[in-house]
Parts: sequence; C-alpha cells; structure tokens
Amino acid sequence: MLKAKDVMSREVLTVSPDTEISQAARMLLDKGFNGLPVTDPQGRLVGILCQSDLVAQQKKISLPSVFSLLDGFVPLSSMKDLDREMDKITALTVAAAMTPHPACVSPETGVDEVATLMTERNFHTLPVVEAGKLVGIIGMRDILRALAK
Repeated sequence: MLKAKDVMSREVLTVSPDTEISQAARMLLDKGFNGLPVTDPQGRLVGILCQSDLVAQQKKISLPSVFSLLDGFVPLSSMKDLDREMDKITALTVAAAMTPHPACVSPETGVDEVATLMTERNFHTLPVVEAGKLVGIIGMRDILRALAK
C-alpha cells in the first residue's frame, strides 16, 4: 500500500507568517499551487494559506443575527467568528489570513487515508509533518499522479 512519503512532494515552497498577502498570492498563481504551508523560523508548521483564504477576502461580511432584550442587543452567533472573519478580510500578512493549526498527515499515513481526509473535509493540499517539522506536502495532483502510474 502506498504511503504519504511515496507520493508527497519533498521540495516544499513555504511562506512565513509575516509574508505580505500580495506576495503569497503571486506565489500561488505563479506556481499553480492551491496552498502554501506557513512555517516559523525553525521549520515548524504553524498554518496553511490556501487560495480559498485569499478569495475569502473578497466576500461579503455576514453580520451576526441579534435580538433585543431589555433594551440591549444579544448576538445569536459568536462575535469571535465575526472578529476572525474581519481579520481575514482585512489581512495584509499571511498570519492574519492563514488557517492556523491545519490538518496534516505523517509520512507513514496511507494514501487511502489521505484521500479520505481530502474528500471528506474538502482539502486540496495537506502538509506532511514528522517530529513537528514539515517534510513534504501532498496535493490532489500527487495522488492522481500515483494513480496514473
């Protein structure tokens, strides 16, 4: 059975949390990637920046529903969610737009598990992490390439 280490790309292009959004967007477009791992100076994975994170900057703001009680307003949804959405929309750096603590797999994870995670959670890119360090990345194309062999 194929494992993540058999299909992953080992040369991974990464960005840091302080990379400008415009630069990260150019990297995604120029390389044709769906996502870029975000690493700290020690090479530890701290997040992932996907095309969907950047596209989210252009969406309408969904204001939380509220109801009035004793001349006060009570939100029906979390204000924390609104704050996070506003951070993404106004992001100037990768840190504000990225998805922190992304789902990842180990080099020993079976390709069937990787495919299941991708399809069930609608991921196009999964970082491969070993001992806390980023060692590779798997995209849907990597799995398709393995199937074609």
